[in-house]
Amino acid sequence: MQLRALGRSNLRVAPLCLGGNVFGWTATETASFAVLDALVSAGLNFIDTADVYSVWVPGHRGGESETVLGNWLKRSAKRQDVVIATKVGMEMAPDRKGLSAVHITRSVEDSLRRLQTDYIDLYFSHCDDAGVPMEETLGVYQKLMAQGKVRAIGASNFTAARLAEAIEVSRKNGLPRYEVLQPHYNLYARSDYESSLEPLCVEQQIGVVSYFALASGFLTGKYRTPADAGKSARGKGIVDKFLNERGLRILAALDDVGKRYSASPATVALAWQIARPSITAPIASATTVNQLVELVAATQLELDRAAIEQLNAAGG
Repeated sequence: MQLRALGRSNLRVAPLCLGGNVFGWTATETASFAVLDALVSAGLNFIDTADVYSVWVPGHRGGESETVLGNWLKRSAKRQDVVIATKVGMEMAPDRKGLSAVHITRSVEDSLRRLQTDYIDLYFSHCDDAGVPMEETLGVYQKLMAQGKVRAIGASNFTAARLAEAIEVSRKNGLPRYEVLQPHYNLYARSDYESSLEPLCVEQQIGVVSYFALASGFLTGKYRTPADAGKSARGKGIVDKFLNERGLRILAALDDVGKRYSASPATVALAWQIARPSITAPIASATTVNQLVELVAATQLELDRAAIEQLNAAGG
């Protein structure tokens, strides 16, 4: 597996990141362990989670995904073989949110404890926090990096203007900079990233790890008619949002390219992102080993220029 650099950091990762939002939610600990074992066996090394996963589930308080991942790290003894990304900033409770030094300092210890590790490879600001000076946020990250608790930092859900501002604050004050951006990006949702974030990331050599890479599952081809809404708990929302003329045009292109390469729509959709020069690694989740196989196949699929142009045109 050819590894890629995450921005200007020393971290090197496979061109696909496994999303951990499902761990302890739609994937039991046993199922999660099987997927994680298969991931490492396939030569991939990049796993993304967050402290807030999965606070939206009734009875959950957040930290469930990190806890499952931590249990796997302890059982597998694979900590040195994987790059772990987690996040801070989303609301865990009314008094536990944002990017203040106090909240980050407490949250990093909670994440380290749940992950059963003494360092986080990549620590994301999960969302922007205009109420806290960037100098304060980046300053506490600097302390955590000096302590060896964090190796590199990233920004998720930042606008281009705010990311550019953060980079300038880092430069002026000698503070660590965000080396990675985590934006919402896929074949269906393209304009926000491509119009302003992508040029900035290319110019500043910032790594990009895109989430919702399969558009909540729509790009797998699982949802093709209104009747398919019943295929999952979030099916109705997916059908309402994506099942339109443009969505069907994208699925048709994925099907056509997939036939040429004997690949599934999900594999093709991810391979399209992996081939984009600005993308370091798209994020996709799997609740079963069979689903993971489709994801891993994307790292081995090299689309030709005609296929990429066909997909660009369909999603344009």
